[in-house]
Amino acid sequence: MAATPSTMLELGTQAPDFSLIEPASGNMISLSDFKNEAVLVAFISNHCPYVILIKDALAQFARDYQDRGLKVIAINANDVENYPDDSPEKMVEDVEKYDYTFPYLFDESQQTATAYQASCTPDFFLFDANHKLYYRGQFDGARPNSEIPVTGEDMIKAAESLLAGEPQPVVQKPSMGCNIKWKAGNEPQYT
Repeated sequence: MAATPSTMLELGTQAPDFSLIEPASGNMISLSDFKNEAVLVAFISNHCPYVILIKDALAQFARDYQDRGLKVIAINANDVENYPDDSPEKMVEDVEKYDYTFPYLFDESQQTATAYQASCTPDFFLFDANHKLYYRGQFDGARPNSEIPVTGEDMIKAAESLLAGEPQPVVQKPSMGCNIKWKAGNEPQYT
C-alpha cells in the first residue's frame, strides 16, 4: 500500500466554490451554502485503509465541532467505474454505518478535487469563516499497521486555534493516504 502525501496547498488560499450531489439526500450542496462559517473540507473515500482507520474519529470530530461553529464537508472524488467500492450507493452505506452528520458529496467530474489540489484520501483543508485556508495536513499521526493510535490531535489543535481566533499552527504535517483514483486523462499536473 503506497502512501501519497497531500500537496500542502498554500495557506491563505481562497476555497474554490463547488456544487456537488449528496448521494444520501439527492441534494446539491455548495460551499457557498456555508457563507461566513468555518469549514473543514475533507477528501475521503470508502475503501482506502487510511480513511477506514479514522472514520469513527472523523465522525466524532464532526459531531464535537459542528455545534461549535465548524462545518464539515466530505468529498469523494474517486473513479467509481474502476473502484466500485467508492460508488455513490456505497457512500450512502458509509453515511449510515458511521453516522456521518455532515454532507458526503460525490465529485464525479473530479474538478473539485483538482481545484483543491487534493492528492490523497484523506486530504484535509480547514478554512476560516472567510474561506481562507488556515490548515492543511494530517488528522493525526496514525497510519494503518502502525502503533500510533487515532486521536485526531493535529486536526483538533488546528480547529481549537481557529475557533479561538489564534494564528495558524506553525507545524502542519502533510496528510498521507491512498492516491485519489483519477479517471484516465484527469490526472492533474500537481500529482
